[in-house]
Amino acid sequence: MLELGEYSFGVNNVWAIKRFVEPEAWVEIVATKLEVELVQFSLDLLDPATTDEVTLSDTISRTNDCCKKYGVKIQSCFTGLLSYATNLMLHPSASMRENGFQCYSKACRIAGELGAETFGGHMGAFTRKDYDDPKRREMLLSELIEHVASLSRVGKEAGLKTILWEPMPVSREPPSTIPEANAILTRVGKEASIPVQLCIDVGHACNMKSNDPRDRDPYSWLRELGRSSPCVHLQQTDGKGDRHWPFTKEYNRIGIIDGKKVVEALDKSGAGRAYLYLEAIGAFDQDENAAVDDIVESVGYWKDYV
Repeated sequence: MLELGEYSFGVNNVWAIKRFVEPEAWVEIVATKLEVELVQFSLDLLDPATTDEVTLSDTISRTNDCCKKYGVKIQSCFTGLLSYATNLMLHPSASMRENGFQCYSKACRIAGELGAETFGGHMGAFTRKDYDDPKRREMLLSELIEHVASLSRVGKEAGLKTILWEPMPVSREPPSTIPEANAILTRVGKEASIPVQLCIDVGHACNMKSNDPRDRDPYSWLRELGRSSPCVHLQQTDGKGDRHWPFTKEYNRIGIIDGKKVVEALDKSGAGRAYLYLEAIGAFDQDENAAVDDIVESVGYWKDYV
């Protein structure tokens, strides 16, 4: 008999970047307009690479105060657009790879101070040159796995329960296929101090260089790896690119992500429970009110399923 899972819905607050950076602004929107209690905090709102420790400490304190005031819980912290634009721990320069590790170590500590259970995100991207060299690619991947294992030790010290590694839609950004994700989890699991798991994004199943159709099917990812993904990113997409569309009537007409199918696939995986986070990213030039309206409509869509 299929055992049904327990799924909690929340929002990744990446939609607030540049518009509603102040904790007092985005927390109020989450609590009063979205009527959501769970948040995955996007570090785009609080750059962990900053050297301004005074502002960093003040923002963390204000965020905690606002969340307490409105009954909002930051369950996890996640990398965002800032980090995704860099090579991080797969940069061709060793010193830059170390810099990426130090930045993420600081992010783990920030996550702990925000009361989060986990930190995760995009871990690194090969350059074309490094990816096309099999020996160097394996050397850098092995080093990346060591860095993530070390990150798990930092996370444990910060009070985190897990580290999440997000599969990506590009071959140069491991893992990008189901077999690669399984292999990486096995390798890093041998060295990690706390569990290193996945954060599947349903819009990332679009690696057009994969010859296996499962890798381009979001429901295959959920069925086969949902049990290893305690957090799932939700975005509407046409399956041809990493769209991060909202779940509005306009985009649901052309999108392939269906709430019922997502929940059914997770049930089949034996996930048991998971946090499902809306991760819609509007255009930077979109009107502020329209951007919030899209999130409100998307939250309404998912409340029918979770």
